[in-house]
Amino acid sequence: MHAKDILIDGYSRIREEVHAAVEGLGPDDLNHRPGPDANSMAWLVWHLTRVQDDHVAGGFGLDQVWLTQGWEKRFGLDLEPRDIGYGHTSAQVAEVRVDSPDLLTGYFDAVLDQTLEALRTLIAEDLERVVDKGWDPPVTLGVRLVSVLADDWEHIGQAAYLRGLIQSAEA
Repeated sequence: MHAKDILIDGYSRIREEVHAAVEGLGPDDLNHRPGPDANSMAWLVWHLTRVQDDHVAGGFGLDQVWLTQGWEKRFGLDLEPRDIGYGHTSAQVAEVRVDSPDLLTGYFDAVLDQTLEALRTLIAEDLERVVDKGWDPPVTLGVRLVSVLADDWEHIGQAAYLRGLIQSAEA
């Protein structure tokens, strides 16, 4: 099995988890924050998708789906166009609100489709290409792709846990 096949498999598995975390929920549940500084499911899924969109597009020299497919306008958030949620304050987290899980899953699916298309073009040498010289050591595409994958799994796990908390409180 080639490295790109492992990455494709790892990224592909996230789709089911994103959909399972948010489908069937209304705005109150999607935007619920269990504490004043906690993240909502809406923010978690938006953020993991924005990070993937930004980092994968940057690593492959692509345009972000957020900007080119109109997702920025559909979400209508009062945030900078290239904001990915990194370092958000509690007030900024509160600004990320959605009315429908379809908005979150639609954006995620569009980003994942672009990610998978890009991953299918990978050759082994691509993974060694430096994509960010701002770190010591500089970040290669391979390291960036694994980092984004880990971030996606961390945040979708948090969203799934939050869904469980909300559903157990409603029972």
